[in-house]
Amino acid sequence: MHSLLLDRKTKEAVFGIDISPGFLPQASRMFSCVGCFWVLLSSALVAICSFSFISPAWIVKDNLRNKDSVSFGLLWHCSESLDHMYRCYTFGGLGKFAEIPSSSWQTSAVLCSGGCALLAVSSLLAIITIFLPSGGCERRVCTLAGYMQMAAVFIMGFGLLVYPFGLNSNLVRSYCGDSDIYSAGECQIGWGYMLAIVGVMLTLFLPFFAKYAPKEQLSPTPLPTLL
Repeated sequence: MHSLLLDRKTKEAVFGIDISPGFLPQASRMFSCVGCFWVLLSSALVAICSFSFISPAWIVKDNLRNKDSVSFGLLWHCSESLDHMYRCYTFGGLGKFAEIPSSSWQTSAVLCSGGCALLAVSSLLAIITIFLPSGGCERRVCTLAGYMQMAAVFIMGFGLLVYPFGLNSNLVRSYCGDSDIYSAGECQIGWGYMLAIVGVMLTLFLPFFAKYAPKEQLSPTPLPTLL
């Protein structure tokens, strides 16, 4: 027994590592599985949100009857000629927000970009919580990030609901025929808009993960639940 104690002390002295019984539980509390998953999911959804926001494929029309294909996004519209030449343009040129053809699309662009920015900030806070010691400060940061993520869900969701109101604009009707509010006419919903919907639906789960993200669960983080 004496030799085992001497051997352990020798290893601690050589490697500078405390291998006492209380050390391993403390090390296991350095990271939370739920917290790490929350950070990864938050970062992934920021990427999905940003990618869908700049995507020009929210409303698409394939080339039928020897006509060019066309697609619309929040800030871009693209066309592909029959010789497979693909061209994309910003609405009215870069920086001319007022040239977006519909006030509904302008509102949707503001809401979606604001929601993405809020989600990005909350993701940064989630990353910071990994390096914070467990305690009241960590729980407060998780609470703040959870509220921001819940707000981002409602803001981006409302932006997606407003977007189809712009389908009755003259520009869309010139390509999609008899299009109207929530009716794309000869066009159809593109993958960019569907990706944004999936991103918002997944973001809905982030506040629940934030509730259990702290390393020490003395009591659940006081976040509102959607029940």
